Amino acid sequence: MQAKTKLWLINNKDEPIIGEGKVALLRSILEEGSLNKACKKVKISYKHAWLLLKEIEESAGEPVIIKKRGGKAQGTFLTERGINLLDEYNAYQNILAKTVYDNTFWEVIGLKISARNQMKGKIIEVEKEGLIAKVKIAIEPTTVTAVITKEAAETLGLKKDDKVMAIIKATEVMIGKE
Repeated sequence: MQAKTKLWLINNKDEPIIGEGKVALLRSILEEGSLNKACKKVKISYKHAWLLLKEIEESAGEPVIIKKRGGKAQGTFLTERGINLLDEYNAYQNILAKTVYDNTFWEVIGLKISARNQMKGKIIEVEKEGLIAKVKIAIEPTTVTAVITKEAAETLGLKKDDKVMAIIKATEVMIGKE
């Protein structure tokens, strides 16, 4: 059995802004610098692309593309908001890849860990910033810092003085809590 997810970014009204298809269009515009070339790349009509861009802009509340005409600098380009949407989508997609699509994630949920490098320790600091959390764990005679998702830290309810287990897998440090 395998897990599969779909990701959408939503606005503050719970309306979808972009998902996989619209991301593909924005990414192609960024790469090609041309809406026409982007349409061919993602295999959609020019009119359909304009409708998708209009939906994105209405949901996002601001323009995601700039169209320049004439001269060598002509083309279709992403605005700062368009680039930020792509970056945010990619960040969440990476988090999904490191959790849902990683078999060891499911092992942790079932508390069956195949990793042999498990060390018990005590949290001395949890620092949350953006999408990540840095968790410092005192494991005698040293301190180990694990960088995990902020969501994972909140789901586990990690806080100072919690007793946890640092699980080291290759270059990763996961955290388990009894």
